[in-house]
Amino acid sequence: MKYDVVVYPDERLKLVSSPVEKIDEELIDLINEMFRVMYESDGCGLAGVQIGVLQRLFVMEIKGKKYVMINPEILERSRDYSFQEEGCLSLPGIGAEVKRSKRVTVKYTDIDGKEKILKAAGLLAVCIQHEYDHLDGKVFIDHLPPDEKLSVLKNYRKQHNL
Repeated sequence: MKYDVVVYPDERLKLVSSPVEKIDEELIDLINEMFRVMYESDGCGLAGVQIGVLQRLFVMEIKGKKYVMINPEILERSRDYSFQEEGCLSLPGIGAEVKRSKRVTVKYTDIDGKEKILKAAGLLAVCIQHEYDHLDGKVFIDHLPPDEKLSVLKNYRKQHNL
């Protein structure tokens, strides 16, 4: 099946995704499709909900390394933060500086069904937090102060004639 990126203001982006029940051929095909969509869209990460699949999984490629995170759970976030410019395939054409923890520890199941724990920093930590938010019905602009969010959304609506 071929999927396309779900774009804001699609209501599905506000929904909480359900846990993945089993890793089977269908899920592996979906994961491969998610990588295809991500690459075609010039992204570095993509959550299931972003192609209309409300399951708790996302894919990423950071510095040439591929990640598949099934049923991820952020166990720990550092108390020190950074502000980095973020964009999103579901909000094309806009970006904003978002406050994120500099480091996270995430537990997840990989594509082989193995439970893993990863300590991440830098861009990898930012991307994990960004994609993880999608699983809980949040997009990066939800982290902006209200006036900045309104300004970004106004610009987005203008760009996309909404």
